[in-house]
Amino acid sequence: MEKTRCTSQIYNMPTTTLLFLLFLCFQTVECQEPKPQPPSQSYSNPPRFDNGPKRIVVSVFLGALTGFSGAIVFAFMVRFFIRYMNTTPILKGSVVFSPEINRKTLQSALSNETHHLGSSPNGTYYLTPLDNGFTVAVKRLEPTVGCSPETQSKSVKRKIQQELEKLANLNHPNVMILRAYVRETERFYLVYDYVPTGSLEDAMNRVRENQLELSWEVRLRIAVGVIKGLQHLHCSCVPQILHYNLKPRNVILDSEFEPRLTDSGLGLLMPNLDRASSGYSAPECFQDCRYTDKSDIFSFGMILGVLLTGRDPTDPFFGEAVSGGSLGRWLRHLQQAGEAREALDKSILGEQVEEDEMLMAVRIAVVCLSDMPTDRPSSDQLVHMLTQLHSF
Repeated sequence: MEKTRCTSQIYNMPTTTLLFLLFLCFQTVECQEPKPQPPSQSYSNPPRFDNGPKRIVVSVFLGALTGFSGAIVFAFMVRFFIRYMNTTPILKGSVVFSPEINRKTLQSALSNETHHLGSSPNGTYYLTPLDNGFTVAVKRLEPTVGCSPETQSKSVKRKIQQELEKLANLNHPNVMILRAYVRETERFYLVYDYVPTGSLEDAMNRVRENQLELSWEVRLRIAVGVIKGLQHLHCSCVPQILHYNLKPRNVILDSEFEPRLTDSGLGLLMPNLDRASSGYSAPECFQDCRYTDKSDIFSFGMILGVLLTGRDPTDPFFGEAVSGGSLGRWLRHLQQAGEAREALDKSILGEQVEEDEMLMAVRIAVVCLSDMPTDRPSSDQLVHMLTQLHSF
């Protein structure tokens, strides 16, 4: 009954009063809702990392440095391993490159120096017949003081062996091929084909003694063969091979007077080569101990001068001649004076065409004998110059 009364009272209230009560209710609810708490001070600002970029850069740098160092160490280890695997073993006893030579037969034959062929301060030549009837020329290299094969280090022995193997691989008709070598306690033995005709020095000595006649055609063929052999050493071999001791004694002639260079490249193996007393060495070899392919060209110019004049460079005549002192200076003086014909060997003077060729060859010899290496032609150029003088 009471509930009905209250309800009726509410319905009987004025409209304005009801609106006022509703407004109060909404305000009360709004006031009772929890206000959002302001974020705490600890979350208002992000944490500060002042050293962050520096730490990243340092870490990257140290990582790269470590990786780079490791790569270098690994590369060196691989390189050392490859070099060790490719190291040439040091061979002992006889090393034979020709199928015509038996190793045991060669070793036993070396004790029989049957015929002496010649000597020099750095070695002795003699011929040795083998059991199969094949005859070889052996050069016995005298050891340098303090540098015998027994006392040489492994690196020196290996270098000598590699140089000898390089000489054994030469393949040119104007270069003497090394057929074998023997390493013993005190010395080396180098084995070549035996050529019975002898050397250019022997031939020119016989010419001076009127025991042999060499025409200009033969002499020019010898000069062309010598320069072609040098061209092969200088231009076709990689790395380049220098002769170091080019002179008539080291030019072997076959039965057709075709020349073959011997002792090529031995200057690297024998520091006591007798270049100083030979009269064929370039001036720079004495001035600053420098040797290049142009030094070989100077020696060739001396050989060409010997073929043209018939004179030995050590002949006392050059010390007495006007502007003398050497074969090269004498030739240069006569050429400048227009008297080059006076230098020619009288035994080869003949037809006018040959005389013109010889006078041109004198000019070539003078250029080869220039004091400055840069003024000398190359072996390539000389082959072209000399072959133009005559048809080969």
